[in-house]
Amino acid sequence: MPATPAPAIATAGPRGLSIAGLRPSGDVILALGVVAMLVVLIAPLPTWLLDIGLACSITLSVLVLLVSLMLEQPLDFSSFPTVLLVSTILRLALNVASTRLILSDGHNGTAAAGHVIEAFGGFLMSGNLVIGAIVFAILVLVNFVVITKGSGRIAEVAARFSLDAMPGKQMAVDADLSAGLIDEAEAKRRRRALEEESAFFGAMDGAAKFVRGDAVAGLVVTLINILGGITIGVAQQGLSFAQSARSYTLLTIGDGLVSQIPALLVSTAAGIVVTKASTAGTADRALARELGTAPKPLALAAAAAGALALMPGLPAMPFLVLAGAAAALAAWRWQGAGVAEAAALEASRAAAGADAAEEPASAAARLDLVRIELGYGLLGLVNTENGPKLTDQIRALRRSLAAETGFIAPSVRLQDNMQLPANAYVIRVKEIEAGRGELRPNMLLVMDPRGAAIELPGEATREPTFGLPALWVDEGRREEAMFRGLTVVDPASVLTTHLTEILREQMAEILSYAETQKLLDEIGAENRKLVADLVPAQITVATVQRVLQALLAERVAIRDLPTILEAMAEAGAGGQRALPAIVQHVRTRLARQISDQHAGPDGAIPLVVLSPDWEQAFAEALSGQGEERVLAMAPSRLQGFMAAVRDAFEAAAREGHAAALLTGPAIRAHVRAVVERFRPLTPVLAQSEIHPKARLRTLRTI
Repeated sequence: MPATPAPAIATAGPRGLSIAGLRPSGDVILALGVVAMLVVLIAPLPTWLLDIGLACSITLSVLVLLVSLMLEQPLDFSSFPTVLLVSTILRLALNVASTRLILSDGHNGTAAAGHVIEAFGGFLMSGNLVIGAIVFAILVLVNFVVITKGSGRIAEVAARFSLDAMPGKQMAVDADLSAGLIDEAEAKRRRRALEEESAFFGAMDGAAKFVRGDAVAGLVVTLINILGGITIGVAQQGLSFAQSARSYTLLTIGDGLVSQIPALLVSTAAGIVVTKASTAGTADRALARELGTAPKPLALAAAAAGALALMPGLPAMPFLVLAGAAAALAAWRWQGAGVAEAAALEASRAAAGADAAEEPASAAARLDLVRIELGYGLLGLVNTENGPKLTDQIRALRRSLAAETGFIAPSVRLQDNMQLPANAYVIRVKEIEAGRGELRPNMLLVMDPRGAAIELPGEATREPTFGLPALWVDEGRREEAMFRGLTVVDPASVLTTHLTEILREQMAEILSYAETQKLLDEIGAENRKLVADLVPAQITVATVQRVLQALLAERVAIRDLPTILEAMAEAGAGGQRALPAIVQHVRTRLARQISDQHAGPDGAIPLVVLSPDWEQAFAEALSGQGEERVLAMAPSRLQGFMAAVRDAFEAAAREGHAAALLTGPAIRAHVRAVVERFRPLTPVLAQSEIHPKARLRTLRTI
């Protein structure tokens, strides 16, 4: 008969609580420790256990001080506010326990509250009650008035400034992210660091109140122990006033010293942490770097110590030793500075030689996609203190264009050009001049949106972006100009507006193969499969680039890149391989976006419609096949078409409408090629690009 297996011993209690789960862990030990501290406030404590608790309090305070001295940065000790709270609770609990022992057993002798308190009291008093009381009062004063109050004020100011500066720091992180200087992971790390910094200094502001309250509580407990102890000794225990004063005062001062020394150490640690601020490295390296590296202050300190040594009545030896040490350190630093300067000079010469040797090839190969050249009179716009910086506005511009078009514009290089007039600037795209203008620093450009004459004293000019009549006026007339309903623009904003329009015009040319590949690589994870199936199996990156360039050339945003790729895949699957056919299919898929883009304030799209006669004329004038189809229309006929288009759109503009030209899909690209020569900003839409739910308003027919 087979043996019956022994029943398994159940290791799980009610509700699945396992024995392994009862093993003490760090959080359990901490919780039990805090609960034990709170229990000490109520339950009496034997003297031997009080001695252990006081030893732990002193050791913990020394550990906290040493850790704070060795911090690289304040956030490395992010748990410091919690440590302050726990150490304060521990000292208060031990204060209550020692007070209970002093008042109940103080008549039995100086060992009534344990050997730690007896030893500290005897050491501090040195047999004299007055000396002990004075020294203890000085320790309390130093902790309460100097260290605790100062560190609490610094923590309060640091918390306030940290919270006030947080929005600006977050905007800087967002600006670096939009400029492409950092990636999303680094941006998240920096935002998390900012949140931790703000939370830390806020917690330190509150924790400083614990330290201050601990000092006040220690002083009050000391007074209560002395007065209450003497009263109990004389009135209840039958001791003389001298015996009672000696016994209870020694115990009280020893107890206060045992609590005030850890409090003083922790207060010093708190002061070190909050005063560290942005100082890099540990405290010893920071002090050595900032106090002991400059030879001139060391030499002056040596001279001052030598002068004090020569004064009558002062001991010469200590000052002479300090003067010699400071002078030797100053001489050593001077010698090291000379060697470092010589090494830096040699390194700069070597680097200059290497740059000179390599400069011709590197300079010839380097190409700035976008560059702004400034005359010497406009260099103040880069680092102005009176208004927005040009660099900040360009950074915001790149962010705005990225949100508007879906394409991050390249970095803009600012360069001075002494060959330009003082107040002139030139904007270059791929080293080719794309626009120029003149600004007046410390003045404002004023324009009338109604087109009326501006009745203000100033310098008449033309706005460089659109050529509108404008006026340069003094900054003191800003309020007057705004009160009259005029448009007021500062010089940096004038330049930024000009750059914006140029970038919009040249966006198609700026979109390179590498930028296209970057857009495909950074597409969302949910669309990675689409990219993998499309590129390069059905279509090449170069074709994607050309389609995106065609959209950007007509100011169609490419933010909806997944829809664009889907349309390209559909066009390829449908046998449409010619670029114009692919572009037209993509525009058809973007009908909702295009319709919304050209809708007027009332939600309707104002249209100038091409008549059937012109539709037929353009269709008959096309010759060739595929991408080779060209428009072969008689010049006189084209002149008549352009005149009719110009008249129709000028009439629509007089009525306050920014209209679009509506044509058939087959001829849209060719009509656009003609219209952009004399009206580059006029949109040309195909009938298939109008969303079915879009509301239309036909203004005229050509």
